[in-house]
Amino acid sequence: MPGNPNEIKLVNNAMSNVTRRKIMNFLSAGDKSAEEIGGEVGKTMLDFHLKLLQQASLIEIEEGTVRLSEYGRNFLKEKEEKGADKTADISQAKPIEITEVRQLLPCIADSSKFRVIANIAPPLGGTLKVLEPLFPRGKYSDKIGALIIQKGEIITTVYGTGKVTMTMIKSEAEARESLQSLKNTINEAIAKGVAPAPREKVRVEPMEIYKYLPQTNCGKCGEQSCYTFAIKLMVGEIALDKCTPLKEPGYVTNLEHLQVLSAYI
Repeated sequence: MPGNPNEIKLVNNAMSNVTRRKIMNFLSAGDKSAEEIGGEVGKTMLDFHLKLLQQASLIEIEEGTVRLSEYGRNFLKEKEEKGADKTADISQAKPIEITEVRQLLPCIADSSKFRVIANIAPPLGGTLKVLEPLFPRGKYSDKIGALIIQKGEIITTVYGTGKVTMTMIKSEAEARESLQSLKNTINEAIAKGVAPAPREKVRVEPMEIYKYLPQTNCGKCGEQSCYTFAIKLMVGEIALDKCTPLKEPGYVTNLEHLQVLSAYI
C-alpha cells in the first residue's frame, strides 16, 4: 500500500487525469475486461492509463481481468467520504449578492479582452459542489475549492471564499451582465432546488494551456519546449508543478488559470 512520498506521488499522478478517474469509478462496480473498459472510456492510450493505475497500486490486472486493488477500493471510499463532508445542504444557503467588481485587467491569453476579479457574499463554501449540475459546462474542483463554469470562451471561477474570476471578457458591461446571470441562476437554485442542465463535454486544447505557460522553453521541466509540456499535461504524463517558473511571483495569475484549466483535463 502506498505510503512513502514517491508512492503517494504515483497515486496523485495516476488520479490527475479524467480518463483514469473514470476507469476507477467504472471498476467500482466490479471486475472488467480491458475491452469493457475501452468501451466505457475510449481505447485511446488505454494501455498507458492502465499501466499508471497499476504502478500506483490502485488496480490489479490478472489474465485479462482488471479489478480494483484493496488500496484502490479504500482510496475511492475515503474520497467519497471526504466529498460528502465537504458538500453542504443547499437549502441552508442564503441568496448571494455581487458585492463588488474589484479589477478589470488585460487577459493573459488575449490582451484585447479582460480578466475580471469580483466578489460575492455570503461565500458559498462547499455548497458550490452541489451547484455544479446547474451549468452545462460546470466542474467543481476539490483541489482549488471552486466551481468552474465555461460558457463560450468565457471561463468563470467561483471560489468557496467568495472570490470570482472571469477571463476573456469583452467589456465591463459584459462582466456585469455575466455576474448578474450567475447570481440569478444560483439564487433560483437556492430558492427552488437544483435542476440539472444537460451536460456538455468540455475539451481543453494544448494551445489553450500553452497560452498561460511561460513560453520560455527553459527545459527545467525536462521537456524540449513549453508546447511539449502542454501536450504531456493534457494526457497526464506530467504534473503542472513540474513547471517551476510558474512558482515565481510574476506567474501567479498564470498558475491560477492553469489550475482552473487542469480541472477539465
